[in-house]
Amino acid sequence: MLNTLLTLAERKYISFGEALNISITGIVVVMLVLAFLAVLVLLLSKSIRAVEGAAKKKSSAKAVSANAEEKTSAPSKPAGTALPESASAGDLNLYNVDEKTAAVIMAIVSNESGIPLNRLLFKSIKAIENKG
Repeated sequence: MLNTLLTLAERKYISFGEALNISITGIVVVMLVLAFLAVLVLLLSKSIRAVEGAAKKKSSAKAVSANAEEKTSAPSKPAGTALPESASAGDLNLYNVDEKTAAVIMAIVSNESGIPLNRLLFKSIKAIENKG
């Protein structure tokens, strides 16, 4: 192998077969390193998830025991009056927007925020023109 390298260093040009051998060897080395890094990232991800899961279980167990102590020590108060499912909290002004589009916008806002639609108050929805 050393003799081959020395003869390659002495010559100006290498043959097509030697160039192909060098390039394939380089590609194989790069792929092996990438595969090693992918496995390393996968293992790190799993270990971090395991640590986070253990911490979450530990904190949720503490929260459950704290809630159990609260329930036994003090009577619970009602959380408040529940809103009816079909309650309306006023008028909605639409500016250059049809009702169907407004309904879609309100549904998206409710879904993305995680707040039920009957707890949101929309005062107006206005279409804005892009001046780009």
